Parts: sequence; C-alpha cells; structure tokens
Amino acid sequence: MVCGGFICTKNALSALNVVYIMVSLLMIGVAAWGKWFGLVSSISAVAAVIGVGVFLLLVAFVGLCGALKHQQVLLFFYMMILFVVFVLQFSISCACLALNTDQQNQLLEVGWNKSEVTREDVEKTLDCCGFSSVNQTTSCPARCFAAPQSCSSCSQILQQYAGDVLHFVGGIGLFFSFTEILGVWLTHKYRNLKDPRSNPGAFL
Repeated sequence: MVCGGFICTKNALSALNVVYIMVSLLMIGVAAWGKWFGLVSSISAVAAVIGVGVFLLLVAFVGLCGALKHQQVLLFFYMMILFVVFVLQFSISCACLALNTDQQNQLLEVGWNKSEVTREDVEKTLDCCGFSSVNQTTSCPARCFAAPQSCSSCSQILQQYAGDVLHFVGGIGLFFSFTEILGVWLTHKYRNLKDPRSNPGAFL
C-alpha cells in the first residue's frame, strides 16, 4: 500500500504518539529525579513540569487509542486538543524568541519576586545575592555573602544566560509545535480514510 494510504497513515500517527508518550515520561522522570536528589527545591516548578508531562501523556494516550482503533470520536477530540496546544505553544515559542534584553530582565524580575524558594535556589547555585543589588542587611545563602563586597547581583549573571535559554526553549517549542500541526494533519486525513479490512459500509 502506498504511503498515503490507511496503514501508513495509521502507523505514522501511532509512531508520533509513541514519541509524545516517551517525551512525557521523560519530563515526569526528570522532574521527579531533580526533586528527589535535591537539585530543585521549588515544589511549584516540579509540579508544573509533572503536570505538563501528565497532560501530554493523556493526550498522547487518547491519540494512540484513536489511531489503533480508528475511533472517530477520540480522533476528533485529539485533533482539537492538539490544535489548541499548537496555537498556544507556537505563540509562546515566538514570544521567547522575540524578547529583547529589557523584556527579559522584566520577566526575570517578576519570577524573582514571585517565589522565595526559587530565589534562594538561584542565589545558592549561582553564588550571588539580590536581584539588582546586594543587600547586606538581609540573609543570603550564597557562599560569597561571607564577604558581601565580593558578591555580584544575580541579574548580572542571569542575563548572561537568559537570552540563550529563551532561544533554546523557543527553538524546542517551535520544533514540537510543527510536530503537533503534523499530528493534526495526519489525524484529519486518517479520520477520512476507510479501513480496507472492515465492512465497506461501516465507515458511513
């Protein structure tokens, strides 16, 4: 059978969802591993990554079941959810790639002020104190705080990596957004193909 036929489309859609399942399990595993070994102490960050992983796992499971059984209802909901995820992910990825230095700094400061646990993690990991300046009247878990004059503000260090990280995240997001629109196209095509092994009138 040609690659545009029923079997090839079914296999391609199934393979795509198997990849999504592997990615979701990897996300859940890495987040749990990071929390278990104390690499990340922020519960909200770990919960967010695990939540995204579980959501992706459920969506991929729906798509895989729909592909294997050629179930029209499952395929329809899978296609709609995947399209919404594509729009959101594509928009966020483009925003990550388009942020300038001032916007990156504002975004970092919002994140800095939002979570005290994350702030302490950054200060300890990067050996810096404060966001824009070192405040000697407050406590800081960084090693350099023993001699505050030698400490740098965390914004100076974060800005060195923020652009590269955002470009990396935006590039990965764009890559996966194109796989999602591929999934939408495959699902739409697959829903309108007739299973050659079934009753010719069963699809109608």
